[in-house]
Amino acid sequence: MYRIAALLYPQALATSITLPLEILQAAAQLARVESRQSFAVTSVLAAPDLRPVSLLGGLTLAPDIRYDELSDLDLLIIPAIWRNPQPIVAAARPWLPQLRDLAQAGTRLCAVGTGACMLAEAGLLDGRPATTHWNYRQEFARRYPKVAFKSRHLITQSDNIFCVGSVNSIADLAVHLIEQWYGEGIARAVESQFSPEIRRPFRAAAYQTGSDSSHHDELVAEAQDMIRSQLSNPPRLADIAAQLGISERSLNRRFHQASGSSPREWVQNLRISRARELLRHSNLPANEVAWQVGINDASHFGALFKRRVGMTPAKYREAVRGKLFTPGVP
Repeated sequence: MYRIAALLYPQALATSITLPLEILQAAAQLARVESRQSFAVTSVLAAPDLRPVSLLGGLTLAPDIRYDELSDLDLLIIPAIWRNPQPIVAAARPWLPQLRDLAQAGTRLCAVGTGACMLAEAGLLDGRPATTHWNYRQEFARRYPKVAFKSRHLITQSDNIFCVGSVNSIADLAVHLIEQWYGEGIARAVESQFSPEIRRPFRAAAYQTGSDSSHHDELVAEAQDMIRSQLSNPPRLADIAAQLGISERSLNRRFHQASGSSPREWVQNLRISRARELLRHSNLPANEVAWQVGINDASHFGALFKRRVGMTPAKYREAVRGKLFTPGVP
């Protein structure tokens, strides 16, 4: 069972709570259709007391538990605050130490937009990378000078502390968590249902401490960097191993231990991630996209892309560009 909680406080953006909860719940349902052994997701709403809380837009939500009852969580969502967050943050100071306790216990803490102020006030962002909503960036950097503010990133990660700059970005992070919890197939299936035009791969958008914060094997990280820099024609694993002074068998074993996949599978995932970016941001034909990511057979690329993403490259490009329009034209 994956246990998720979201905080409630006045002027919170409801979508920064409901969207990730819906995405993660949908993933759990799909996973359990494939295997009854898959973990379910349970979610609760928490507030200082059990009185209903009015959010932005007049929506009122009833909490399930109090803040002091939060424990044994896999994920805590700290929602965005509309406009000036400081009055809400000031009212929250008595219970902010509990955020430190949850972080110490290993809970993933994810702050959306100006919800990052909660983490900063709790001292959890001192010396760590962080981001926030674009409209509050200058004030955030001024108010919290100890934070390693990353103004050009919409997602930051440092160990189990995440900040995202927008509601779209919390959706990207939710998809990333689905990959970790249920695998890439479930992540792509859910992603295709929740507006693929807003998706950007987590590692393309995120600032992470270290070259690959999903593991701590520096040798494997170096091998991954070598592959990334030459993706259109990556070196053979044997050549990488020789350059790193390790046997190919040992590198393959350590790669699998560090990343959870074989080198070949990791490369394929990277290729599809790059291909999605090119399909979204360029007019290159599909066969040129395939060549750019190191796949010389266009039909193989099309089949691989559809298997991983759930649609053909042409359909994906149509989906991610589906919101383009000409102003003034009905």
